[in-house]
Amino acid sequence: MGRHLPSPDRSACPINAFLEPLGDRWALLIVRDLLFKGRTRYGDFLEGGEGIATNILASRLRRLESSGIVESRSDGADARKRIYRLTPKGLDLAPALIEMVLWGAKHYQTAAPPAVIRKMTRDREGFLLELRKTHTLQNEDSTTPEAR
Repeated sequence: MGRHLPSPDRSACPINAFLEPLGDRWALLIVRDLLFKGRTRYGDFLEGGEGIATNILASRLRRLESSGIVESRSDGADARKRIYRLTPKGLDLAPALIEMVLWGAKHYQTAAPPAVIRKMTRDREGFLLELRKTHTLQNEDSTTPEAR
């Protein structure tokens, strides 16, 4: 996709560049659900336990798509529905989200499985490789004729 210049009314700060397309916690939680929890459908995100409102979910999915972080396609089982997945740009958020998970688990009591936290801590590169492999396989599977 290439690198973009910041909008004229925004700073060129790298942290701002990270936050601007994501916007808020809801967008990060959608990326989390796609990355770690295998959620791919609108209803999956609604049932995720975070209590996101439908209008907020729709807005954040549109923002993530327009930013090139998420892409969607028609659901082969019901063309009225969409299936969402991370783009390569979205997958590049994995190291940042792993750091957030580790920070949260270190400083707060969370529901993160201890075995996953240990794996992230002890073998971060291996964990990232597994995530990328899983998402690459899912993306390849979803482009086969049977998945359409």
